[in-house]
Amino acid sequence: MNIGEIAQRAGVSRSTVSYALSGKRSVSEETRRKIQQVIDELGYRPNASARALANGRTSTIGLVFPPAGNHYTGMQLDFIGSVVEAAAVHDYDVLLSPSGVDSDRSFQRLLGERRVDGAILMEIRLEDDRVDHLAELDFPAVAIGRTAHPENGWWVSLDHTALAAACVHHLADLGHRRVAFVNRPEQLLRAGYESAHRGLDGFTKAAAERGLTVRTYCCGDDAASGQACLERILHDDPATTALVTLNEAALGGLYRGLAKAGRHVPRDFSVTGVVASRWAETVTPQLTAADVPAEEMGRRAVDLLVERIEHPAAPGRHHLLAPPISLRASTGPATGVPFPEA
Repeated sequence: MNIGEIAQRAGVSRSTVSYALSGKRSVSEETRRKIQQVIDELGYRPNASARALANGRTSTIGLVFPPAGNHYTGMQLDFIGSVVEAAAVHDYDVLLSPSGVDSDRSFQRLLGERRVDGAILMEIRLEDDRVDHLAELDFPAVAIGRTAHPENGWWVSLDHTALAAACVHHLADLGHRRVAFVNRPEQLLRAGYESAHRGLDGFTKAAAERGLTVRTYCCGDDAASGQACLERILHDDPATTALVTLNEAALGGLYRGLAKAGRHVPRDFSVTGVVASRWAETVTPQLTAADVPAEEMGRRAVDLLVERIEHPAAPGRHHLLAPPISLRASTGPATGVPFPEA
């Protein structure tokens, strides 16, 4: 089925059908209805490549994410899924493109060959050359996260500084005085991942404000690393009674390490952090946490990108989210009885 047959059956020219499909020129409502009736009867779907040539749009957005290494975390997968679902609502497809030391060619092809109408960037760094490059090209893009200077950009982000601080204040209000912080892997901190840096900043400032004794740790994105990290925490300071984590992938290991050390949650040890709700609810006891609204963030990022594609001259817009802590079962009053060193 092609435009020529539609034109013949509708009794109009091929160009009229093309204009009706692309919207490049006005077509009378009566003619448009006639063409649409034929299209509906024939079940015609315009070829995506031909449509892109006709109107300069691919109806595809790119999702640029970091290479997985061994695996993607649950939170990363939640963001990818939420973007795909939200894009479908706007009738956009999603093209996934890794971006990193060994995969920048994919990112460059995405831009140079104009395969997409715009891009969403994940795992933002404080100094992020991807964001700078797209800004220089004036290419429609939205970031999930914030650079060090986000004032005029298009982005959706969690306020990791405020959320980590809220976790500290929650523990301090329960009487905890010795608290550990479990961050993302050290290589991500060195690379400038904004969530890791801003979360650490919020934790340390709030802990200083409340006069707490604290230690901070980087931890790999897996359960084995979480267990090893918990063992280091108790070795360094056996009197530690609580922790805050940004590392959901290590959460199961942190719990396993506590169980192995004979620490009952929350009677002997409280755990909280910034974690997607479905992951907070998979551990026992369920995690008291600032729930990451991945679905909402993906939807807002897609909405902003579609807005930017349709209105190229619009000034930058953004959303900074700070969800409240969901009280579950992993935090309780500090016992005040330090454990002896193992």
